[in-house]
Amino acid sequence: MSHTTQLSIGENLPYRPNVGAMIFNPQGRIFIARRADIKPHNQAVSHAPKGVPVETEIWQCPQGGIDAGEKAQDAVIREVFEEIGTRQVRILGEHTEWISYDLPTHLIGVALKGQYRGQRQKWFALLYTGDGSDIRLDTQPYQEFDAWRWIDLPSLPHQKVGFKKPVYERLVHDFAHYVHDAQTYHTRIKP
Repeated sequence: MSHTTQLSIGENLPYRPNVGAMIFNPQGRIFIARRADIKPHNQAVSHAPKGVPVETEIWQCPQGGIDAGEKAQDAVIREVFEEIGTRQVRILGEHTEWISYDLPTHLIGVALKGQYRGQRQKWFALLYTGDGSDIRLDTQPYQEFDAWRWIDLPSLPHQKVGFKKPVYERLVHDFAHYVHDAQTYHTRIKP
């Protein structure tokens, strides 16, 4: 399939409805995790055209599809539990807009079961209320992530985030006030 033909097909594909979770801890840092399926032998990596740089690891915030008839607020809580094994989160707020991104050309027809050109995401700011021991990456048959850490929000776009960097750059700006909100919330609920 030629590059031009693949782009034409991709333009006719819809965006997958999706939610994203930016999880803030009491210190105002955010949760990111390393994708378990991004390895040098991965199918998506093997489809990269010659000369296209390919990441051998990708870090991201939890995200996932919205099921038919499901509310975005319910989907984000479900996805957090499915991907990182915790229900110790509360919604602080949500982005006012849906944010879309296109897959890189070499992933169209490969990623997202080949059915979508990219994703249309509703992003949520979540407050993490656990103690870290409840975060489990191995609770599902398909493990999405294999490592996790807390980082400062401004550093997010500078992590190995791949083609989602423009989305994260926007969220760093638009969700900056949640750093203070997370810190303030935890201060208010202490006994």
